[in-house]
Amino acid sequence: MGKDNLLEIKDLHVSVGEKEILHGVNLEVGRNETHVLMGPNGTGKSTLGYAITGNPGYTVNSGKIILDGEDITEMSVNERAKKGVFLSFQNPLEVPGVTLSGFIRSALEEREGRIKLWDFIQKLNKTMDLLNMDRSYAQRDLNVGFSGGEKKKAEILQLLMLEPKLAILDETDSGLDVDAVRTVSQGIKLYQEQCKGSLLIITHSTKILEALTVDVTHVMEKGKIVREGDVSLVNEINEKGFENFGKDAE
Repeated sequence: MGKDNLLEIKDLHVSVGEKEILHGVNLEVGRNETHVLMGPNGTGKSTLGYAITGNPGYTVNSGKIILDGEDITEMSVNERAKKGVFLSFQNPLEVPGVTLSGFIRSALEEREGRIKLWDFIQKLNKTMDLLNMDRSYAQRDLNVGFSGGEKKKAEILQLLMLEPKLAILDETDSGLDVDAVRTVSQGIKLYQEQCKGSLLIITHSTKILEALTVDVTHVMEKGKIVREGDVSLVNEINEKGFENFGKDAE
């Protein structure tokens, strides 16, 4: 491992079906750091997120994924979740018959063992209040009938309840109105401050980043990370777009 890194990606090649999407990605995320992965649509950003979480639809051809000093490349999704990996999906799934509250409690007990119901409810209510969420949503089926903003808030609720070591947020601000973006940003900020975990925020826009402290920005083009820098790289993208980075992938 490098300088107290939580996550280290080494020369990662990943395919979907017969097509290789990632061509030798190298990435390091330090403890308690917030990293942003940016790039145009279709460059492999979400593929990297799914590969880190172990989604079986993505095949690692070569390379390694190391979390907290342990090689997790061959681990299942559940094993990685128990190790502290969390993914917020671009399009969260609806799960009829499973309440939001029940889903979160099951995920916590899978990792930590049995939790007293009263302790769980107290923490859940407190966290929902912080996110300005109606408590009744806890008893609704997961994401069923939720608006786009409500689905994102539900994922941020899961993030704050589960307190993962590594949170990967994939296009968390996609399609949200200004108020929802503000609430989601507030939730991510709470995670930064209270949970002390590491964040990898995958996005091609920058509105969600305005309220956050960003340590490192990575730019992805054609399945490779072609540039790294501080938050000034985000400002450069805002001003000039991604056109200047395309030649770096050649």
